[in-house]
Amino acid sequence: MTSKERVTAALKHQQPDRTPYCIGFTQKAHAAMKARYGDGFLTLIHNDIHGVAATPGPRQKQVSDTVWQDEFGVQWDKSIDKDIGVVSNCIIPERNLDTLELPNPRDTAKFTGFAERCAAGKDKFVQYGIGFSLFERAWTLRGMENLFMDMLEAPAFVDELLDRICDYNVALVEQAVKYDIDAIHFGDDWGSQRGLLMGRKLWERFIMPRLARQYSVGKSAHKFVTIHSCGKVQEMFPNLINIGLDCFNPFQPEVMNPYVMKRRFGDRLSFWGGISTQKLLPYGTPAQVRKEVRRMKAVVGKDGGWILSPAHATPGDAKPENIMAMIEVANE
Repeated sequence: MTSKERVTAALKHQQPDRTPYCIGFTQKAHAAMKARYGDGFLTLIHNDIHGVAATPGPRQKQVSDTVWQDEFGVQWDKSIDKDIGVVSNCIIPERNLDTLELPNPRDTAKFTGFAERCAAGKDKFVQYGIGFSLFERAWTLRGMENLFMDMLEAPAFVDELLDRICDYNVALVEQAVKYDIDAIHFGDDWGSQRGLLMGRKLWERFIMPRLARQYSVGKSAHKFVTIHSCGKVQEMFPNLINIGLDCFNPFQPEVMNPYVMKRRFGDRLSFWGGISTQKLLPYGTPAQVRKEVRRMKAVVGKDGGWILSPAHATPGDAKPENIMAMIEVANE
């Protein structure tokens, strides 16, 4: 099987020749692996997913030694978290959108060279991604505390803000599905390790209708739809299945038991992730890693429905020997 065929089979709940995988790294983890194994360790990784974005190259410009600004005007202080950073400004300080200008989603420059970037995936499963796609984009513009208060005190304002973000995303997806891609991936963290950040009622009120609209564009073009949301959000799985979600990531074992999730939802929803980045990779042994990854492949990967991956980009405190054990078993 090619990588494309392998992932497609898994997402259709069919048994592929081997469990597809996608392993990524934070900067610290990459540096630790390079220090331990040299640059050659990357040749051992044969990810089955080829991710592409609309705008090529860096999507942020540096405005100071530690601060980078994205195309929405949001500034990210990367003095501590060098991969993502921490929001350090507020684009919408008041409940007023009169001066808010989102980027032009139909700017032809956004998709310049996009066909070539898709083709670079060759036989891999090509996935177009939009990060900070809805709730996250709203709170990065407005501030998280402000947005939560707005949901309670000014729901019409939140509706207007989320609709404008949703319109932007829909316009992007409408262009992306014209190209040779296999899936649309939305990044949008809704949860903490205790549950939904805004609670079920507000999630269903504000988030779900816009997700349904975004997903429908991909589904109507016969593309798979995948979502990344950290946290304990499995109470929303039935809703997500109903609006067309095909695959959920990152599948954190600390907040959702992968084996239970497979039994409950595995015939209707695929999973991507599941290898513990909080316990197993930082604190386990190579033998424990091999044992757990093999068990996951045998049980969660049975009849498809699973993409092997750490439950996030591999963190800097993961032991290099444990990461290597995971890679070795992924290739078995």
